[in-house]
Amino acid sequence: MRNNLFIINQHGYKYIGYTLFIAFIFSILDLELFSFISFVLALFFIYNFRNPERAISFLDDKAVISPVDGIVSSIDELQDDQYAYKIVIESSYMDVGILRVPVSGHIENMRLIRGTRTSKKSKLFYDLNEMAEVVFTDVNTNKIKVIHHLKQSFLPINIDITKNDTLYKGTRYGYAMNNMSEIYLSKNFRLNIKPNNEVKASQSLIGYFS
Repeated sequence: MRNNLFIINQHGYKYIGYTLFIAFIFSILDLELFSFISFVLALFFIYNFRNPERAISFLDDKAVISPVDGIVSSIDELQDDQYAYKIVIESSYMDVGILRVPVSGHIENMRLIRGTRTSKKSKLFYDLNEMAEVVFTDVNTNKIKVIHHLKQSFLPINIDITKNDTLYKGTRYGYAMNNMSEIYLSKNFRLNIKPNNEVKASQSLIGYFS
């Protein structure tokens, strides 16, 4: 597991460096407008790739925290033998893109499928867009499935964990900019959120396993 602790996420270094370099070149050529635009773009990347430290308020083994920043767009009850609830959280470019482990435990299964990055309005969004699926198992053998669907983004999904890693709640496990995340939970789970709630990775409580 590569747990990057710098104030700027490692995936943003090249974007920030390139735009600052271009701003410098435009400044030398006295192209002040283009230099200013490039500098503003660099500031946007610095903000977008921020990597804040966050304290975990819910240390109970049965507590599940949000793996992403965003807005809860829907909560559905499922007619499924394994999962009873599906929570959809939508993240934008303004949200921190760091993905964080929702429970302490290990990975049951994981897959990453590279694909397109079309708008979520596209009929082929779920079929063709890039996605990552991670099934976590906590210390009490409860399972949580998290699926990240990439929307229109210039950066691919990055997953920095493997099936052999021991996971701790709140640990960074990857990066996904501008995505939709689905969280699947079993019948023995008590929800603590509602649609339209704003959530923060590692700081917002999703609920508890009974």
